[in-house]
Amino acid sequence: MNAETSVLGRVLANAGTLLGGRTVNAVVSLGYIGLTAHGLGDKGLGLLVMITTFTQFLTEVVKFQSWQTILQYGAKPLLEGDRTLFQQVVRLSLFLDLSSSLIGLLLGVGGALLFGWFLGWPRELDPAAALYALTVIFTTSATSVGLLRLFDRFRYLAAEQAINSTVRLIGSGIAFLTHAPLWVYLIAWAAGPMASFLYISTIAWRELLQRRLLEEFRVIGPLGAGLPGVWKFAWATNFNSTLDVAFTHVITLMVGRLLGPADAGFWKVGRQVADGMAKPARLMIPALYPELAKMRAQGGDAAMRKLALQISMLGGAVAGGLLLLTALIGKPLLILIVGKSSGAASGVMTWQVAAAAIGILALPLEPMLVSMRAAGAALRVRVMVSAAFLLAATPLVMTFGLTGAGAALVGAALAMAIGMFLTLRTTLARSSVLRDNEPSCADEANDAKGDR
Repeated sequence: MNAETSVLGRVLANAGTLLGGRTVNAVVSLGYIGLTAHGLGDKGLGLLVMITTFTQFLTEVVKFQSWQTILQYGAKPLLEGDRTLFQQVVRLSLFLDLSSSLIGLLLGVGGALLFGWFLGWPRELDPAAALYALTVIFTTSATSVGLLRLFDRFRYLAAEQAINSTVRLIGSGIAFLTHAPLWVYLIAWAAGPMASFLYISTIAWRELLQRRLLEEFRVIGPLGAGLPGVWKFAWATNFNSTLDVAFTHVITLMVGRLLGPADAGFWKVGRQVADGMAKPARLMIPALYPELAKMRAQGGDAAMRKLALQISMLGGAVAGGLLLLTALIGKPLLILIVGKSSGAASGVMTWQVAAAAIGILALPLEPMLVSMRAAGAALRVRVMVSAAFLLAATPLVMTFGLTGAGAALVGAALAMAIGMFLTLRTTLARSSVLRDNEPSCADEANDAKGDR
């Protein structure tokens, strides 16, 4: 087996490992959503979804994608055995996580207390929403995630999401059986990320200890010194993630604001089902990033392009199957989870699945750009698409309801795929020109020496 085949095999194997955990997560998450829907009703589920989405939105806005920093700047010193530089990358990543969690905590609690009325939940739920916002602290485990991806410890990452959803299922089950009010369900949903945070953090630091990478580690020390472009990279990946929220949490809040909590709940459930169906293919992304980072550190641009093409072809096959599956079981699945009242919402789930299928086709484009240290270029594409999406979504939702929201999502996914493809093609061409010029520059230098 050649090296390129083994890399693809490793990507698929790691994606398969994650799939096991995510499959459990998808099934179990439908379970706790179903229990919540039957326990609280359509409106109660919608209110809970809006509160939890608000906190998730803030988390994504303030959270640095420090796992990207771990991969892109930590791969080379790890491969070369430079423990001091590797520890510096870890220290910087921890600094980013801590800073973002503190900012998110302040914005989450303050926003829930001051602006809950604007988002659509009654004022008596403000204290419960503010308490739920404390979970921001437990959603900034990006450093631990990045370390485990870099160490190829995907089996532990597979368990993380399963732990989150299982704890939520147990809590929601207790709340359902005791006919508990909404705030009890909020506690149950908050317990999930807390448990998974403690689990993943413990595993990551145990790995560091076993590899003797914590020897002489100092919490206080250099951050970005000696890591060219790291701050620009960190900010670009942070803003990229923030804008990605426009395709998930913002539109949920928009639907709730414009159409009411019940429709927000239907949108959330439909999106959950669509994401669950697309998850097997999307799991290649976290498995792809570490391999691309290592290839880049070793100068394997041609291998990166070949791997990306292979992943894209696999994604195309999955996307077709996804649309077929939706046509066959989409509506019955929604009715099973939420009840007969959700039957009318099955149409919007078709739009959501179509958007997911487009994303699968374009799956390797952004990881390639990020791995080539072109996160800024990817950010520019996302800025333009997100701005157009947010401008178009409001009138579409007001005019066509959930169908308008679905159409806006598909249009944004298509524009994003085209923009990322064109940007990657330009980046690859520029990289090729630079490599072609390097030998000629060296030859000119040697000729000059010969003339002397």
